Amino acid sequence: MTILTRVLIYLDTTEEVTVSTDVSSSNGSASVDMKLEVVVIPVSDVDRAKEFYGGLGWRLDADFPFDNGFRVVQFTPPGSGCSVQFGTKMISATPGSAHGNYLIVSDAAAAREDLIAHGVTPSEVFYPGEPGAQFQSNGSSGRVYGSAQDHASYSTFVTFSDPDGND
Repeated sequence: MTILTRVLIYLDTTEEVTVSTDVSSSNGSASVDMKLEVVVIPVSDVDRAKEFYGGLGWRLDADFPFDNGFRVVQFTPPGSGCSVQFGTKMISATPGSAHGNYLIVSDAAAAREDLIAHGVTPSEVFYPGEPGAQFQSNGSSGRVYGSAQDHASYSTFVTFSDPDGND
């Protein structure tokens, strides 16, 4: 899943990841269970973005055009509980300005190969040699190529961008 809209980052880990299901807020009171379901990304050409995300093998959930020019397209990556949406008359952000999104996978190298098989040009597998290097553009200093030696959660990355430069 490389060369997508935004830098999508993959997790390469062999360790078990525990997710808290505690529904109390920091002040001890109960809170509402919330799930992130959709991330809206800005694109310049809806049909080109639709072809790109469809080409990744993501599930097309919706493509609804309306008479007033509004259109919403939604794709969901395999195994994900969160989708991406784009369209016309949806968002005022500049196309290509969505950065720093994460796609989590168990094997970054395999995910990279899958992206390549789907026609995407991802970064090499890397880990940050200094804090924040994963958020810098491809080829930036601070990236160390290869998998993180400890295989800790959120430690190994592959980035890619969609046709607009969202990553």
